[in-house]
Amino acid sequence: MSPRLVTSESVTEGHPDKMCDQISDAILDEIVARDPAARVACETAITTGFVLVTGEISTTAYVDIPRIARETIRDIGYVSSAIGFDWETCGVVTAINEQSRDIAAGVNRSWEARHGRAESAELDTGAGDQGMMIGFACDETPELMPLTISLAHRLARRLADARKSGELPWLRPDGKSQVTIEYDDGWRPRRAEAIVVSTQHAPDVDREAVETEVRRHIIDTIVDGALIDDATNVFVNPSGRFVVGGPRGDAGLTGRKIIVDTYGGVARHGGGAFSGKDPTKVDRSAAYAARWVAKTIVAAGLARRCEVTLSYAIGVARPTSVNVDTFGTGEVPDAAILAAVGKHFDLRPGAIIRDLDLRRPIFRAVAAYGHFGRTGIDVPWEDTGRAADLAADARRGG
Repeated sequence: MSPRLVTSESVTEGHPDKMCDQISDAILDEIVARDPAARVACETAITTGFVLVTGEISTTAYVDIPRIARETIRDIGYVSSAIGFDWETCGVVTAINEQSRDIAAGVNRSWEARHGRAESAELDTGAGDQGMMIGFACDETPELMPLTISLAHRLARRLADARKSGELPWLRPDGKSQVTIEYDDGWRPRRAEAIVVSTQHAPDVDREAVETEVRRHIIDTIVDGALIDDATNVFVNPSGRFVVGGPRGDAGLTGRKIIVDTYGGVARHGGGAFSGKDPTKVDRSAAYAARWVAKTIVAAGLARRCEVTLSYAIGVARPTSVNVDTFGTGEVPDAAILAAVGKHFDLRPGAIIRDLDLRRPIFRAVAAYGHFGRTGIDVPWEDTGRAADLAADARRGG
């Protein structure tokens, strides 16, 4: 059979789109730290010397949005116009409205409550929108994520670490990575087909030095040498010079890296972005819950690969559909796993918010380098504490 090639990409925190995600989530974090019940849908756009923050925010708290935007840009590393953007001198414009009263009414009091079917006041929260949310897990890596996206994220983060530590002082904040892995028919990684790293750099460093040092300090420290063979294509800045970067080189927008944020294209995507949205928006909270369920299924040994799909109607608490697909890798039938999931996971928005404790400022930390498979930060949807009970129930037939 022909080789199965899978590719995923990531971007650094200095990529213009990721800058916008981080600004939006930094604003969200500061608001929910002061007003956990706030409704936030915050969008950021950025271009040369200019930041626009817009959206719908309903809150009792006051936060200094321009200050948060500037400090986020500074933390990313755009501290001088010489590298393309200056956190102190850039223009910041805000255009904020309150959440629509029509939407708020459906979220505040769910369809179930309005029709006498609510089970508790605590969980009387309707979904903030309709849509599909997808979670995925597989056994390719310890964090139960696809190897391609895990490597791409690690390469991008390594670029940032080498820049900030001074290990490679000529690196600049903007950058991208991409990894293509060849798999066998059983979804086991065989080898790396291609590795791509593109990084912004100082104007006085030559191309050969960029290629040599990125290979030595970035790629060789992240990618297992056993995956690289003589046929592996390794590209460093394949377009050549990369001095003009960040918002000076390309405009950025919140929510434009949804595949980077999730599973690198290995799983499907419902289309909703995460950053800047409070947890009543199921685009975010239900996607986290779907990952929580899928990861628990794989951690329980019930399947090697699992995709969980949820769907919601605006203003309705209970999902309109829940589906589990183990792609033929399940140890028990998918129907038995689905029945067990129904017993161990309450997928109403109010229950998700409660069980994952989402009314907290934990979101900026995942606004770069992926929302899933993260370690060392507060990501409750990565917890697999329910795995043993789920496995026992599924093996009994749900």
